[in-house]
Amino acid sequence: MAIKQGDKLPDGKLRTMTAEGPKEISTDEIFKGKKVVLFSVPGAFTPTCSSKHLPSYVTNYDKIKAQGVDTIACMAVNDPFVMDAWGKSQNVGNKVLMLADGNGEYAKALGLELDGSKFGLGNRGKRFSMVVNNGTVETLNVDETGYSLSSAENTCGIA
Repeated sequence: MAIKQGDKLPDGKLRTMTAEGPKEISTDEIFKGKKVVLFSVPGAFTPTCSSKHLPSYVTNYDKIKAQGVDTIACMAVNDPFVMDAWGKSQNVGNKVLMLADGNGEYAKALGLELDGSKFGLGNRGKRFSMVVNNGTVETLNVDETGYSLSSAENTCGIA
């Protein structure tokens, strides 16, 4: 069953890169007591994700933060080394928290997994975005094709 608006996020662990190397980070650390915009892409370095999706959040960082958002986070079923390299190649700096869901466990816990095996991609996470307030989903957008629903502009109501 897929998560929906009004649901509390399930507990989980993701990974992010730090100066000391990969670090496990709990969903409590990410979401507890914070307003977070979380978006997920099918894969780092993939065409739409690199040319449109991630850049929409980097470009609109100031507008999103002005809405009281504490953290903008990007999740993909990739390892933390790939997510770190992708973030560096996209010049995200400290604007976007790059989260690795290496085995796709959190995407599956959300009910937002994607079977990309017919494209040679294995199991991935769907392209989605959500606004989460203190661990509860306020807004959820899931793209079945393209990225328009989960773009920063649509998710955060930016003109």
